[in-house]
Amino acid sequence: MIRSVDWSRLGSPAPNVTPAEACLSMIADHDAYIAEAPAELRPLLVRLRAQLARALPDAEEVIAYKMPGFRIGQTIIAGYAAFSQQCGLYLAPSAIASHADEIAAAGLKSTKTGITFSPRRPIPDELVGKLALASRKEQSL
Repeated sequence: MIRSVDWSRLGSPAPNVTPAEACLSMIADHDAYIAEAPAELRPLLVRLRAQLARALPDAEEVIAYKMPGFRIGQTIIAGYAAFSQQCGLYLAPSAIASHADEIAAAGLKSTKTGITFSPRRPIPDELVGKLALASRKEQSL
């Protein structure tokens, strides 16, 4: 559950930022981020995190750009985020482009750097691994 924010201690929120979004932006680690995400998305995030950790065993878990990510050296290889009704996986553009057919076959929507998925339409584990490795390859790591 998203806890309410005591704005008197933190100052005024940014315009158009909900208390839930403000809480997620102050998260210190992956566990805390997942715990603050909507309950129906948590199992997806736990599974995604595990798949990314398996695909990138030497990567460090970080919070960057207000979302959990996996970093090697100074480079973010993959990141993920929770929204109100869906999750996003964020990678190097070439990783998404090189797997566009598989993404479409899974019935998922993508942009240049992200893929969205939901409990109704989760991202396949095998695809997560392929995407993470492709993103790493683009970064020459």
